[in-house]
Amino acid sequence: MKATVIATFFGVFLTCTYTAKEATKKTKKAKLYVPQIDCDVKAGKIINPEFIAKCPPGCQDVKHRVYGTDIYASFSSVCNAAIHSGIIDNTGGKVLVQKVAGHSGYRGSFSNGVRSLSLPRWRESFLVSEGKPRKGVTYPSTLEYSSSKSTAVKSEPNKPEQDLKGTKSADPANTSEKASDQGDTARKEHQTTPVLTPATEMATTTPTPTTTTTEPSTTVPQPTTTPAAPRTTAAPAKARPGLHRGRDMGSSSVHPAYASVVAAAARQVQAAQGRGQNTGTQHQEPVATFQRAASSPVHLAMEIDSWKPGLSLFDTGFSSKEELNPKPLESISQGNQNCKVDLSFLMDGSWSIGKRRFQLQKRFLGNMAQALGIGSAGPLMGIVQYGDDPSTEFNLKTYANSKDLRNAIEKIQQKGGLSNVGKALSFVNKNFFLDANGNRGGAPNVVVVMVDGWPTDRVEEASRLARESGINIFFVTVEAAAQSEKQNVIEPNFVDKAVCRTSGFYSINVPSWFSLHKVVQPLVKRVCDTERLACSKTCLNAADIGFVIDGSSSVGTGNFRTVLQFVANISKEFEISDTDTRIGAVQYTYEQRLEFSFDKYSTKQDVLNAIKRISYWSGGTSTGAAISYASEQLFSKSKPNKRKIMILITDGRSYDDVSVPAMAAHQNGVIAYSIGVAWAAPDELEAIASDPAKEHSFFVDDFDNLYRYVNQLIQNICTEFNSQPRN
Repeated sequence: MKATVIATFFGVFLTCTYTAKEATKKTKKAKLYVPQIDCDVKAGKIINPEFIAKCPPGCQDVKHRVYGTDIYASFSSVCNAAIHSGIIDNTGGKVLVQKVAGHSGYRGSFSNGVRSLSLPRWRESFLVSEGKPRKGVTYPSTLEYSSSKSTAVKSEPNKPEQDLKGTKSADPANTSEKASDQGDTARKEHQTTPVLTPATEMATTTPTPTTTTTEPSTTVPQPTTTPAAPRTTAAPAKARPGLHRGRDMGSSSVHPAYASVVAAAARQVQAAQGRGQNTGTQHQEPVATFQRAASSPVHLAMEIDSWKPGLSLFDTGFSSKEELNPKPLESISQGNQNCKVDLSFLMDGSWSIGKRRFQLQKRFLGNMAQALGIGSAGPLMGIVQYGDDPSTEFNLKTYANSKDLRNAIEKIQQKGGLSNVGKALSFVNKNFFLDANGNRGGAPNVVVVMVDGWPTDRVEEASRLARESGINIFFVTVEAAAQSEKQNVIEPNFVDKAVCRTSGFYSINVPSWFSLHKVVQPLVKRVCDTERLACSKTCLNAADIGFVIDGSSSVGTGNFRTVLQFVANISKEFEISDTDTRIGAVQYTYEQRLEFSFDKYSTKQDVLNAIKRISYWSGGTSTGAAISYASEQLFSKSKPNKRKIMILITDGRSYDDVSVPAMAAHQNGVIAYSIGVAWAAPDELEAIASDPAKEHSFFVDDFDNLYRYVNQLIQNICTEFNSQPRN
């Protein structure tokens, strides 16, 4: 009997032990799945604020550009930045990426076989480190890309789908239970839950709110394989204080940009129900999902980029004044294909304009929309209204034909406040011309500023920064200050300081709001004249260009004058002033001489006269020493927001080494072009030139043929400049 009891007890013990082990296995965390990215993927294209990704082999390539050292601009290739920092090598590997705030300058350097470039400023940065998860951080198994509503990442081979964390099969309620509060839940779902793809139809049904206390039921979105655009039916939501509310929240087709927003809200409500919480009508507003919660600095860094101050609640850039569920446009027009520009009107909503003149301004903007011929292949137009603070009424992709745009303009309400034009220009420069807001890249960016009287803040600096970002600025001023009022103007001649040329092309003054209709056609003609939009060619007005000129004995007096003519021909193509492009020059033999510095001359004519006065020196050829001298005497004094461009002209082999001084210049952000004549050494020209050398070095057999490369050189400078990120 005793033996039987012991045997029974031992059997029960073994059974319990086995059961406990099996339970432990089931509760083990799923193995972290690391998504793979391509070599050309830039950090800024990935929405997730912190993630681990696997880089493939072969990413160490100059075409995958990197900007910065240790901390990188988000326009950089993730994988090549990781190679540059030494986290991985060219065989690939796992990388931990953390988004941080933007910087005012990024220093280029050469490290681990990768040359990173310098950049004046960028809105977002990132750090790379060894691809190991940090304690307490949940990492996404799929990465969300800003270029589409959802992006499927490459799967690593032999990885079963059930091992993935955060896939569509994961229970949102389980995810929610791990969060300490509702804000954490929202953040966790934003990071880990895949967004709907155009090939997946998701339906979310929410009952219309009533005065009863019955809890509404929410249907959990179920994916289907029907190839249709995402559709969502959302109920009106009571807006919380401080949050904007859509005007029309009834059942309608949701804009694709909002599909993921409403779906995430539905998942949150369902998760709350799973915990037995009360989910009354007042708790199911979609915007509640995006309340900011206390979070890590990395997450805050993401918010800096995604949730711009003054923008709407949505990353897409739609104004908070727009409907959450906008009705589909009646038609999408091709538009005037002879006027492909991306256009923003800065609308004066200050109290000084008054209600009647505000209506006249709206009528003018409606007439402009009609005259421009808005359409997907022609001009696109958005409006920012300013007063004390600016806000986007609608962006470039909100309306695709003139009729819908005119109707929307009629509904705009006046903001009131001061006339802070400078603040509005800064806002547009940083927030308006983004891919998410419909910026097309290939179309010139144009801003037309409407001003009643004069601004109540300074505009010069904000305008200069906007122009250097590639924005063409036009001013339409109405009823300028009377003589007795000029003492109240903060910045006299503010228009001349704001536009890139004072020829009158970029500014129109109208004596009265009642005669504003007369300038519709002249303004349309100007903004559509893309050949004359010189401010969009920022390569011509945002650089410090230093010429390093060989004055050795082999050049000779006659050929030296030909070289100076070549220098003058290049210089006169640029917009020269204190705030635009600046020119400096160094002549060298065995020794070096600073002919004139960047801050010496501020007009084009003064620069051309100074070039003409340079006297021929004669002597030996120490090109390496000349590069070092130019770096110290010219480019070390360059402005931080200017591109540093060195153009070196030589006719022979150097007596000293050129590669080390050239590399030092490159690492300090100098973009070097080398022009060799006659007996110049091709290997030295390539060593002096920036990568890729074939686009930065030229050779001619005779001084008289130098003129043939003026246009080619300027074209290469502009092509490279336009390939840089627009901030």
